[in-house]
Amino acid sequence: MDAFQLLKADHKKVAKLFKQLEAASGKAKLSIFQNIKGELDLHAHIEEKFLYPALEKPEETHDLTLEAYEEHQVVKTLLAELSGAKAADDEWQARVKVLQENVEHHVQEEENELFDKADDALSDEEIEDLGNKMEAEKARETGQPVPKQVRANRAAGKANKGEPGILSKIADFVGLGSSASDTKTAKKRPVKRTSPPKSSKASAKGESKQSAGKTKSAAATKQSTKGKGSKRFRPAKSASSATKKSGTRSRKKASKK
Repeated sequence: MDAFQLLKADHKKVAKLFKQLEAASGKAKLSIFQNIKGELDLHAHIEEKFLYPALEKPEETHDLTLEAYEEHQVVKTLLAELSGAKAADDEWQARVKVLQENVEHHVQEEENELFDKADDALSDEEIEDLGNKMEAEKARETGQPVPKQVRANRAAGKANKGEPGILSKIADFVGLGSSASDTKTAKKRPVKRTSPPKSSKASAKGESKQSAGKTKSAAATKQSTKGKGSKRFRPAKSASSATKKSGTRSRKKASKK
């Protein structure tokens, strides 16, 4: 059931009741008003329970939904004030006119703005599901059986979502379901260890040998460089020290003579 078609049908029904109220007189007005009140109360109930919560989240319908809540509150206040009347006097009829104008304004905003934006914000499946829920709720509130088509649509929706049936739930609980058997199979299945191919092992060995050779050659080069460096950079004897030593020798020779 399309949610918007269901709500538009409610709008048309209430509009007809208002026309009947205008044409009626005396106590007939009060009787028709009670029908209007029942329709509006139920209509507001299913919108606030299912439709408006779904439209509060999307950005494009958020503000309009909050405004719709407030308009519902105004209508509920007027309905409460009018329902206590015992006669359809002029003051009462004036308030009924105010109620009708508020309802008509609310209907225009819903059908011309909110529903159009909601149609873009929600998927076809979501709109259908909302319609089924609202229709089932209306049946329960009025004491009528839920239509077979609604039950079939809701059952099909659950099946499409992959919700398990009662038999599969029982089977899973006792360990006979597919989930339990899959778990057991997963436990028994050995874990295979993957080993790298031989070619990769050989290449790895070659690379390790090559790196070892490079390390040895580098060490040898370093050692030879150290040896050469020690001979190359040996400090030479200074001229002053050589002169001092020759003078000492000549004095020793003169004393011997």
